[in-house]
Amino acid sequence: MARTATVERNTLETQIKVSVNLDGTGQFTCETGVPFLDHMLDQVARHGLIDLDIHAQGDLHIDAHHTVEDLGITLGMAVAEAVGDKKGMTRYGHAYVPLDEALSRVVLDFSGRPGLINKVKYTRGRIGSFDVDLFDEFFHGFVNHAKVTLHLDNIRGKNAHHQAETVFKAFGRALRMALAADPRMAGMMPSTKGSL
Repeated sequence: MARTATVERNTLETQIKVSVNLDGTGQFTCETGVPFLDHMLDQVARHGLIDLDIHAQGDLHIDAHHTVEDLGITLGMAVAEAVGDKKGMTRYGHAYVPLDEALSRVVLDFSGRPGLINKVKYTRGRIGSFDVDLFDEFFHGFVNHAKVTLHLDNIRGKNAHHQAETVFKAFGRALRMALAADPRMAGMMPSTKGSL
């Protein structure tokens, strides 16, 4: 059964459409008006082997806050829909990713319970024109709607671009691991509760 979904979310601040294929090849199309976020989402698609097609229009004349937060929300909604009943999936994922001097770790659980622990302290407040505070808004939106528990840690790093890129690459890799089919769990729910 194909694990795909398309979700549209329209508010007075943003109009967003996200399509995902959780069993893809890393194909990526994105137009958000927030170039650095596009670059980060490309890492998720490529390293997660998730096909992503994202289109967003937002009130960027104010700032990128609503667009970034609502992209996290809409992506989370799409992933939750595509993942289905979770039977037979690995459920947990983790990854360490280095980039030059930077090293990040991401651990996640498709627990059905949203939770974010974000321990990334960027060495500067902006990467180009992108406000790094908005990463927290993005990931909060994602976990609340994908219903995952997510731990983000930057273990070391001096270059903020490298810090962010290692986080998003590790996020993609952790998603890939968690979403993978576990042949020993075929048809079974990966929980003693019987549901997630």
